[in-house]
Amino acid sequence: MKSLSPFARLSMRIEGEKNSALENARGRIVLIVALFMMCYIVIAARLVDATIIQGLLNKGETESVFEKSRDDKQKDESSKRGDIIDRNGVILATSLKTASLYADQKLMMDAAETAKQLTKVFPDMPYGDTLKKLQGDKRFVWIKRNLTPDEQAKILQIGEPGLAFDYDFRRIYPQGALTAHMVGYTDVDGRGLGGIERSFNKLLTKNKAEPIKLTLDIRLQHILRRETQKAITDFNGIAGAGIIMNVKTGDIIAATSLPDFDPHSSKGSVDDPRKFNRVTLGVYELGSTFKIFSTTAFLEKFKTMNTNFDATQPLHRYKRIINDFHPERRFLTLPEVFMLSSNIGTALMGERVGTDSLKNMYKDLGLMTKSEFEIEEIGRPLMPNPWKEISTLTVSYGHGIAVTPLQLVSAVGSIVNGGTLVKPHLVIKDENNKPQKDIRVISKDTSLKMRQLLRLVVTNGTASKANVKGYDVGGKTGTAEKNIGGRYLGDKRISSFVGVFPMNDPEYTVFIMVDEPKPNKNSYGYATAGWVAVPAVGRVIAAMGPLLNMKPDNDVNNIAEPLKAFIHKPVKEH
Repeated sequence: MKSLSPFARLSMRIEGEKNSALENARGRIVLIVALFMMCYIVIAARLVDATIIQGLLNKGETESVFEKSRDDKQKDESSKRGDIIDRNGVILATSLKTASLYADQKLMMDAAETAKQLTKVFPDMPYGDTLKKLQGDKRFVWIKRNLTPDEQAKILQIGEPGLAFDYDFRRIYPQGALTAHMVGYTDVDGRGLGGIERSFNKLLTKNKAEPIKLTLDIRLQHILRRETQKAITDFNGIAGAGIIMNVKTGDIIAATSLPDFDPHSSKGSVDDPRKFNRVTLGVYELGSTFKIFSTTAFLEKFKTMNTNFDATQPLHRYKRIINDFHPERRFLTLPEVFMLSSNIGTALMGERVGTDSLKNMYKDLGLMTKSEFEIEEIGRPLMPNPWKEISTLTVSYGHGIAVTPLQLVSAVGSIVNGGTLVKPHLVIKDENNKPQKDIRVISKDTSLKMRQLLRLVVTNGTASKANVKGYDVGGKTGTAEKNIGGRYLGDKRISSFVGVFPMNDPEYTVFIMVDEPKPNKNSYGYATAGWVAVPAVGRVIAAMGPLLNMKPDNDVNNIAEPLKAFIHKPVKEH
């Protein structure tokens, strides 16, 4: 082999050195990339540990598993709680996405100063409790739920990195307290605790839930609440209730229980007495309004109004004495007994009807069992136990039997609508649902006679202050002593009136009750239903008619005119 020239040997040496330099460069690059990869892995692992693992661990210290799953779910729009609307589409309950404040204690720079600033934003938060929540090593501690935009802006101005926001849905009630007892309310986690919110909780929390449409008309709800509150205020009552129902369909058009409450500030508490629903859960002796049912039972059995009852003196039966509030001391015709609200005459009716027939009538009208209704706050009626012979007499005029206002209104509706059972309801039925089969509880003839009697009470009896011109109102008053601890107290009473209109073809029944009304300077010492509840129902009807475009009939045919032949003496004004 020939030896290489000097030039060739130099070229080979340069090429070798070049290759060696490239190999060294490649090694250095690989080393640098490896170092970067290791750093990236370390940083990524630390980041996962700090933001996810530790976050979940620390969050678990302050939240239950249910709360974490709830929060994750509520952040998704598809989990938004369904709306509740009135019959005209007005929103009664909806959900809005809101910010909630929490603290990351490990990122907190100045816990003491931050606590001071937070108590300025939230004056109801004690400084010591707030400071305690800001100190420690937890990564998640709730500070305040459901903030307003203004509150969130003020917190951002504090500039504390240890304060952060989580977002979920808050239940909003645009009508406030107006429909609180019927619509209901939820706790801070969105679970229904009352009314429709409670009984339809599963449906409302369903993904893409459709709005639940109620039979309520918010316009009439305003009117009913206003007039019920006025009656309570005017007579210094402690509480009250009101209902408007369509007697043909059973739609509850309005329902109010007073005092009421703001569903936004319920805080999950069910112990607040203002949450007690007097419309559906309260059970009351409603006095002479029950004469509607005992008189109906008499007419259904004997088919005639041409009957006299001896009210010349108090009635003595079974070692009891039954008196009239304003005794006439004479024989009374059946229309007079009803018009004058005679306890004696009504007790004699009950005696002639008999226990079995009277109880069957009450049973058919739904007065002896709990009402079937869409909300769960339903009261059970109270009956005499044991039911003695004297019970038949006293119950006939509303003494010793207690029902809910909802039961009373639905029973009256069944009597005046032609005699078919009407079942009250709060949720509008699907248009595809089959109509409810008519269940007859009394004859059409008895229904007509009762409408005549109810009208007579307004035109000639104790409810003249409900005689709204053009709307042909009928009704029945009820004033009852309250039974507290087994004793009837003469100075504590329930005053109520159930009105129906128009009497020629009834559409609506309106009920108002005031608990423990007191006489005022304009009532001449009375706090009976004729002074307390009757004018309130009259004002409701006077406002309802024009709102519902019900044209007044100024030439109305007085359905009670034929009964005037049975009246032998004008009623006393009281």
